[in-house]
Amino acid sequence: MNELLKKHFGYEHFRSGQKEIIEKIMNQEDVLGIMPTGSGKSICYQLPALALPGVTIVVSPLISLMKDQVDAANQLGISATFINSSLDGYEVAQRFRSLDTEEYQLLYIAPERFIMPDFIQAMQRWRIALIAIDEAHCISQWGHDFRPSYLQMANVLETLPNRPTIVALTATATLQVASDIKRLLNIPENNHIQTGFARENLRLQVIKDQKKEQYLVEYLKINKDQSGIIYASTRKEVDRLYQLLKKFGFSIGRYHGGLSE
Repeated sequence: MNELLKKHFGYEHFRSGQKEIIEKIMNQEDVLGIMPTGSGKSICYQLPALALPGVTIVVSPLISLMKDQVDAANQLGISATFINSSLDGYEVAQRFRSLDTEEYQLLYIAPERFIMPDFIQAMQRWRIALIAIDEAHCISQWGHDFRPSYLQMANVLETLPNRPTIVALTATATLQVASDIKRLLNIPENNHIQTGFARENLRLQVIKDQKKEQYLVEYLKINKDQSGIIYASTRKEVDRLYQLLKKFGFSIGRYHGGLSE
């Protein structure tokens, strides 16, 4: 494992939790990994994808990131692809054929695709090494981001003739949510590896101030040589803050779903 880590990822040592999760996978044990954002959860399924025969299916709710994830995996020397709604029928069929001949080690799909009849039928044909469920907290109705398709996915897994190894990964799960994930995916209680939620590079502070705009402008003036991100709850508020701060002469950009490319 250390040789693959060095060769493909350029690291000498595993981060906390990675080796323990990978060892469970290599022993064909289902496992839940709870690790902070940025702690290297992807290595927990990418490295086994290199080592195990067959395809590793990664279930991710973020369709917009799939192409970037595939490009990054290919750069690491992992043969990867994705199937999602951005592809036309011909391209989807082509990728299915390539998966039939085991041309890919890694396949990214959304949970909604996973539960579609044509995909379930295709999985019956494939040699599946591992199924990695990213953002696994979405399976729990107690979770803050519950998605019914994740819950349906748990039922589909039980219908596969040779149920593959499952790794469920998330950066955020309460005790109740973690318990739900393990129960719904039949992950053994002891196969729960948690390294914490804290991000050492982040500092959180709550400030009560009625004059938020004045505070924001003053804060930016004091820290004018630094950069940052300001989040707003609506597109309209993003546009309003953008115009306000632009008026004060700050170098500022904006982004939301209503902007054209």
